[in-house]
Amino acid sequence: MARIMGVDVPDSKRIVVGLTYLYGIGPTRAVEVLKAVGVDENTRGKQLTSDQITKITNYVESNYVVEGQLRRQESQNISRLRSIRCYRGTRHMVGLPVRGQRTRTNARTRKGPRKTVAGKKGVKELRG
Repeated sequence: MARIMGVDVPDSKRIVVGLTYLYGIGPTRAVEVLKAVGVDENTRGKQLTSDQITKITNYVESNYVVEGQLRRQESQNISRLRSIRCYRGTRHMVGLPVRGQRTRTNARTRKGPRKTVAGKKGVKELRG
């Protein structure tokens, strides 16, 4: 199993798909990396030579912010927003959607499971 920047790339999948296992590299960037390095997209993970793995790793490290450094950068950005108490920062603190989505319905991912509220008992009219 090939390791690129501390992430195991699956042997059976094409390398263009395997590179997307790196945090910060999606399908488009994976194609760009392979073109720049000169590796065929259809190569499987187990077919990579150690020289190709080294080229890919060096290219990704020098041109992109990925994995731990990217995660750290994102968490620092969020903590900065929280510390200055801007609108987006308060939304992060409260756990609500940050980018203007509606919350009356939907937003279940950010708000979490529904909290049940006891309903009012209906007043029955007594007919005499």
